[in-house]
Amino acid sequence: MFTGIVQGTAEIVAIVEKQDLRTHTVRLPPALLPGLQPGASVAHNGCCLTVTAIDGDRVSFDLMRETLRLTNLGSLQVGDRVNVERAARFGDDIGGHAMSGHIMGTAEVTQVLESANNRQVWFRLPETLRKYVFTKGYIGIDGISLTIGEVRGDEFCVNLIPETLARTNIAARRPGDRINLEIDPQTQAIVDTVERVLAERMRDNQSAS
Repeated sequence: MFTGIVQGTAEIVAIVEKQDLRTHTVRLPPALLPGLQPGASVAHNGCCLTVTAIDGDRVSFDLMRETLRLTNLGSLQVGDRVNVERAARFGDDIGGHAMSGHIMGTAEVTQVLESANNRQVWFRLPETLRKYVFTKGYIGIDGISLTIGEVRGDEFCVNLIPETLARTNIAARRPGDRINLEIDPQTQAIVDTVERVLAERMRDNQSAS
């Protein structure tokens, strides 16, 4: 489990392509290294990955074909930076919202609006995820726990404070970029349950008539 409170960014320092598999290596910030072992979970742009090797501050991870297809990690190049968060431990503060590290798809950045102490970023949603996104709901954007500011048709926005811009890679996002999306699990469960109950009632009513 993750909290959506990004602990820093890590530079991609190596990429090795294999059949249906990619291994990438990042240089982790020193604060994230203590106690890290192979098999540990670290979120990259919100996607849960497993440590496969550690060489000083260079830490490697394997990415399966499905991960490369569903997330923006497949488009990374050496020199790019990813948001990183180590898995939460029991007793840790949940400063954002509970996140699984399972990315449901990507969204395209459509607008970036600047003001003195705030930045508003707009995204275009895939049709399959629109029903889960509503104003003031939670969402994971490249692993960042954020509150949805507004929803207009197939687009939504988030508002970013200077601390978020300084701590994460979202400050570099521009129109056309794709970001990883994780829908709040509780929201997903509620929407799916209501849909199922309403569908069952409709079938029962049709059978009774």
